[in-house]
Amino acid sequence: QVQLVESGGGLVQPGGSLRLSCAASGSIFSANTMGWYRQAPGKQRELVASKSTGGNTNYADSVKGRFTISRDNAKNTVYLQMNSLKPEDTAVYYCKYVSYYGTEYWGKGTLVTVSS
Repeated sequence: QVQLVESGGGLVQPGGSLRLSCAASGSIFSANTMGWYRQAPGKQRELVASKSTGGNTNYADSVKGRFTISRDNAKNTVYLQMNSLKPEDTAVYYCKYVSYYGTEYWGKGTLVTVSS
């Protein structure tokens, strides 16, 4: 079992910044991928960014140049630095963990609201 605890969501003005954190605990395999997904009201959940322990990184085109994913493998924690936030970034952001064997775990989500 892997538990994921997200933090850092909240209300922010357009153009502002926010930093999300996701701490994983439990039976963590040394080789894994962690990432962030988001789901806006009335829309499907979509990948925002992901990063493997091997260093492979992926970003959605809509966030490239604005968001940065990083991880601290020693702490089993991933971060999402969000800059130049737009109203369309408003969504519930979910942390995801995938082990080397393909087992998936999801966090409960944290709400990010970008509004003036």
